[in-house]
Amino acid sequence: MRIGILTGGGDVPGLNPCIKTVVMRAAEKGHDVLGLRRGWAALVEVNPDDPDTAAEYTMPLDPSAVRTVDRSGGTFLHTSRTNPSKVATKEVPEFLADRATGDDPHDFTDHALKVLEHLGIDVLIPIGGDDTLSYGLRLHDEGVPVVAIPKTMDNDVHGTDYCIGFSTAVTRGVQFIHNLRTSTGSHERIAVIELFGRYSGETSLITAYLAGVDRAVISEVPVDVNKLAALLAADKAKNPSNYAMVTISEGAVLEGGEMVLSGEADAYGHRKLGGIGMQLGEELKRLTGHGIIFQQVAYLMRSGSPDSLDLMVANNYATMATDLATEGASGRMVALRGGTYTNVPISVTREGVKRVDVDELYDVDQYRPKIRHVGGKPMFLY
Repeated sequence: MRIGILTGGGDVPGLNPCIKTVVMRAAEKGHDVLGLRRGWAALVEVNPDDPDTAAEYTMPLDPSAVRTVDRSGGTFLHTSRTNPSKVATKEVPEFLADRATGDDPHDFTDHALKVLEHLGIDVLIPIGGDDTLSYGLRLHDEGVPVVAIPKTMDNDVHGTDYCIGFSTAVTRGVQFIHNLRTSTGSHERIAVIELFGRYSGETSLITAYLAGVDRAVISEVPVDVNKLAALLAADKAKNPSNYAMVTISEGAVLEGGEMVLSGEADAYGHRKLGGIGMQLGEELKRLTGHGIIFQQVAYLMRSGSPDSLDLMVANNYATMATDLATEGASGRMVALRGGTYTNVPISVTREGVKRVDVDELYDVDQYRPKIRHVGGKPMFLY
């Protein structure tokens, strides 16, 4: 059997260990692994009539090729946000240009299927979030055997309690917030820390909960700036060091406002987020008169090596996915449910984005985490 493996969307710590474990497990069972470079882009860019394209967009993987990759973060296979079913005209490779007729975008799924056949791939293991796995689901619907692995630092894929990358992202956030306390306290300011998180505020919520910040703004609840300003001014006054801190998800909005977006939409319909923290900081400064420190943690949350939890989950997800793939399973996604490793239909990704359970985990009036019940909840509370 030949297993194809790829990583799509944003990188997270834990991808390289995951790939390595798939390769090692497959080799133990006598199977081959072919890495597809730059995510789903490989299935668009490979030309069956041009061997050079296959050499550029694929990488044979054996134990010697992955021996040391688990020692670093990111993905050595590289990644992209390409969606073969929605390719913009400007991104169509030259050898497919004659098919790019009509309006954007173009569906090259039939070409992707030909590439899979040309490469001799028997089963695909895509590692990604909702967007990446949505195309894995499309290929499953087309008859391609697919076993998916969920990863996203937002931890928002339906069907699993945990996605590779989340623990490290939260750990990084907590560390940076504690480091930022020294400057914030020294200058007696209000710190606004903007964290990744488009539609789910779990990263902001859990980071704030663990770092003990004063307030947390999440994607699910628009914020009344006047109320928040009064709360933070009071927090600052009560602090012997005369400072306060608030986290905010990059996908959060001010009441009456919209998400802060820039650039063109990608192949999955998303524009670049970022800047809501600065907008909030400017409003807080205007309303309170206090100095502001604005810090975007941004890519630092998803950079570097994985922590031990992400390393554990990445290895175990990879082992389980490889076993499922070599046993003939298809249309499955590996998952953690109730603290137990399991697998679920990949179709659960059709249910949309998993979001914070506001009623259970958030105080809407006080803009801060409020954990009403812990018993019976998963490790990261939802």
